[in-house]
Formats: sequence, structure tokens, C-alpha cells
Amino acid sequence: MSLKQFLSFKLSQKLSPQQIQLMKLIQLPTQAFEQRLSQELEENPALDTGKETEENEDNIDDFDNSEDDYDDNETIDADDINIDEYLSDDEIPEYRTQANNYSADDEDKSIPFAAGTSFTQHLTNQLNTFRLSEEEEEIAYFLVGSVDESGYIRRSLSDITDDLAFTQNVFTTEEEIEKVLQIVHQLDPGGVGARNLQECLSIQLHRKEQSPNVELATTIIDKAFEQFTKKHYKKLLQKFSITEDQLKDAIEEIERLNPKPGGSYAGNNKIVEHIVPDFAIKIVDGELELTLNGRNAPELHVSREYNNMLKGYKDTKEKSKAQKDAVMFIKQKLDAAKWFIEAVRQRQQTLFVTMSSIMHYQKAFFLSGDERKLRPMILKDIADEIEMDVSTISRVANSKYVDTPYGTKLIKVFFSESMTNDQGEEVSTREIKKILEIVIEEENKKKPLTDEALSKILKEKGYPIARRTVAKYREQLDLPVARLRKKI
Repeated sequence: MSLKQFLSFKLSQKLSPQQIQLMKLIQLPTQAFEQRLSQELEENPALDTGKETEENEDNIDDFDNSEDDYDDNETIDADDINIDEYLSDDEIPEYRTQANNYSADDEDKSIPFAAGTSFTQHLTNQLNTFRLSEEEEEIAYFLVGSVDESGYIRRSLSDITDDLAFTQNVFTTEEEIEKVLQIVHQLDPGGVGARNLQECLSIQLHRKEQSPNVELATTIIDKAFEQFTKKHYKKLLQKFSITEDQLKDAIEEIERLNPKPGGSYAGNNKIVEHIVPDFAIKIVDGELELTLNGRNAPELHVSREYNNMLKGYKDTKEKSKAQKDAVMFIKQKLDAAKWFIEAVRQRQQTLFVTMSSIMHYQKAFFLSGDERKLRPMILKDIADEIEMDVSTISRVANSKYVDTPYGTKLIKVFFSESMTNDQGEEVSTREIKKILEIVIEEENKKKPLTDEALSKILKEKGYPIARRTVAKYREQLDLPVARLRKKI
């Protein structure tokens, strides 16, 4: 067997570090982009914000042409710089790995977080107001610790009995735990410590000031909970020998209760997420006007100090090895800064062009706010119009929001599949869902429409869709079946 050498040609797609950096920036929403920008400003000292003269770029160009100042055997070229090291996924710049940039005496500037009283601690503090024996106290603390964030204890008493014996060395009975549980049920908010929804509602009703409506509501929850949840109102009327008005008043009392008492605790430290729109669309003189959030367009430039360092090195006649190493580092940072500034500029352009195309494609909706005027639109429609890749459009639409005269909306909601109506026209599935939602809102709640009846109504309106499709759209709209939409 002999070895042979031969040449072969093949096409392969390879993304440059700049392209990878641009794709990462495009998919970031405004808040994440600001964090990424702050991170880059911290990691790259050659990058700066604010207005600056154009001398920066001139100085960089002068340096690029000053490579003759080096010895013949020691020239600095951008090709010799390992760009991957400071554009890699770990985002750790090279200068951090080459030198000890922080002193051991530096102050730890970590930001402290405010810690409020937890829901469990809130309940524990209330237990301290009761007179309990040592064993009852341990059981009560254990029960409070078993309450989830919704305010329920979702474990059986037998499991709690076993856990107390194995983990707390407390040997007790289910009857004793039941007795202590009644004390837990007295804690605020009302309904906390319940084992199921029925018990939760019952606790709240028993704590309310008694009236005929409250008494009837309590009886319904305690003795006919299954019929109530299934909305078998005729059975309730017959069982308790009451009128429709009495039943209606009792149901209104039940609807005022809180099915998740834990969620009403104001002291729970839940993170509140605020949506920052990436775009804003306004109607000016009957025409649409698109603006990009100013926080997406920061003013970036190369640091003047770093350019002065390069200029000083250029004017130096004798250049030491340490100076050459320093200028190598500076040029790396300057290149990275220029690439990042260009990536931010391309990000702004890509976002604006993409959203502008979407706005004009859905012009009828943005002018009226009527979702029935949304046109069928897929990613490829926009990609073909602005001559970009589908993946780029997906990155723009996936996590960006636009502020419209009709509220702040996620961009991807404007994309929808199409179907053909009885006139052969292509219509958006969003339009059909909106019509379905309107039909359900206008139905007689005493006799709500079944999916089969909804399908017939939509066919009469020119949208021939099957019952199963109606059920799918109804579930996507988070609307219950006809039986659960029934009202007195």
C-alpha cells in the first residue's frame, strides 16, 4: 500500500469572531444589552463612552502605519494577535490572565442585597403569640416550614408524622398534628396551611362575618364542593332548595376569596421584572413613525488615553522589550474596541431595518390596533424583504418588545401562520383567534357555546375550521370549556 498526496477543494462556512460577536449582540434585549455593554467597558480599558473628537481614529491609523519603528525581526501585526482569546465564550479578556490586576488589599465592593422577612418567618412570628407546649411548638414550626409559596401544605399527615419522628425526634400521632394544624389555620393570611382548595376556601369563609350569603357559601363549599367546581348549578338549586339569586350571591362571596393565600403576602422577596421596549411606534399625522430605544444606541469611542500611549511609543527613539509588550497589549485592546463599536453599529442598523419591515408589513394593524387586521407573516417573509437570514430575523423577534399606541407587545406575536378562508384569501390565525375570543365574550353565559357550536359560527363567518382546531385555539387563548364558562 503506497501513500499519495493530492489536493481537494471544498466549500465550508466559517464564522469570524466579529460575526459571532454581532449575532450575540443582536439577540440581546435592551436591558441585557446594557449589561453586556457595561461588561465590555469594564473589561476593555481602550473602550470609552461619550463624545470625542475624530483624532482617535487618526491616531490609530498613524499607529497602524508605524510598524517600521520596530526591529526587522520584531514587527506587530494584527494577524499575529490571537483574537479568539478575548472574543471567546468565556468573555475573559487576555490582560486579566497575564497580570495580577488587583491588590490583595483592595476593598471588596460587592453590592449588598436587601433581605426582607420571608413568608415562613412571617408565619413563625405569629406562632410566638400562641401558648403552646414544647411538643406542640415543634410540630407547629414543622408545619409552618412545610407551607409552600402558595400557602398550602401539600403533604399527608402520615408523611408529616414520619418526618417528625425521623428528623425532629418527635413521636406524635396524626390526631395531635391535626389539633396543631387548626392553630396554624388561624394564622394570617386567611387560608394558609390548607391541604387543598376546598379547605382553603372553607377556612376563609368561616373567618368572615356571618351573613346569609356567607353561610350559604360555606355550606356549598363544605358539602357540595364537587358540584360547585363542575358548575352543576341545577343540582345545587335542588339540593339546598334555594333560588338562583341566592346561589348567585353565594357564588359572588366565594369569588372574593383568595385561592392562593401565600401569594398575597407583601413581604415575599419576589423579583419584579420590568419590560423595557426596544422600539416605539407612534402615529404622526396618520403615518407610522418608528424609533429605536436610545439605550440601544450608546456613544462609543476609543479611549484618548490609549491613543496617547501609542503616540508616545511612536515618538520614543529607544524601545525596550517591556514597551513592545505593552504596545502589543494596547493594540489588542484597540482592535477589540473597534470591532465592538462596529458590532454595536451593525446591531442598531439590523434592529431598525427589521422592525421597520415588520411595521410596514403589518401597517393596517399598527394604524388601527385591530388584531383582526394582522396579516399572515412568517420569518421568511421579512428575511426575503430585507435580504437577511431567517436566523437573524428570529434573533431580533424572539426577545424584543415594541411600544405601540395599543400597549407594549412582544415582536414575535406579530408572526403567525396562514389559512385560507371560504373566499380563497390567506388570513392570519391570529385573526381567527381574535374572532373566536369575541364570539365567546358575547355568548350567553347561562348557555355557553360548545366547541362544535363555535366551529359552526366560524364557518358562517367564512372561516372553515374543524372542532378540534377550535379547541386548540381556545386552549391557546386560555379559555375554559363551555361547562366551566357557565354562569348563573
